[in-house]
Amino acid sequence: MRLVLTSDTHLPKRARDLPPRLWAAIDAADVVIHAGDWVDVATLDAISARATRLIACYGNNDGPQLRSRLPEIARAELDGLRLAVIHETGQSAGRTERCAARFPDADLLVFGHSHIPWDTTAETGLRLLNPGSPTDRRRQPTATFMTATISDGRLAGVTLHELPPR
Repeated sequence: MRLVLTSDTHLPKRARDLPPRLWAAIDAADVVIHAGDWVDVATLDAISARATRLIACYGNNDGPQLRSRLPEIARAELDGLRLAVIHETGQSAGRTERCAARFPDADLLVFGHSHIPWDTTAETGLRLLNPGSPTDRRRQPTATFMTATISDGRLAGVTLHELPPR
């Protein structure tokens, strides 16, 4: 099962559209995971129309229209892998342990908010991934998103994709 992980798209404020490489990945994926801060309902509609399956939550910059369509925390099971998706997890210090305690029933937590890619595994086995932002790199050298695969209930092949400057 092929996954695309993205967050903090901030359309149309940070960019007019998603980068072509991200759209191509969305088109090829079995599941698209978006960890909030869409900002624009049109982005949700566009990704929903192209994604085979979308698992998503809202972020702190998402207004009432998006919040009425998306949960604060999305949960799903993918080929035996238990997934949770949330926008904010708090400060980076202690994040791994804090999230492991908050999500004891998840194998993978995808989050956003910071625009900073993150990949750690808690002692409990919880994997935490932040794909960064494909449109607003902030203090990062490049804008980013992630891809991964799930096979037999295991996450594999996690790749951080760096996008060229706009």
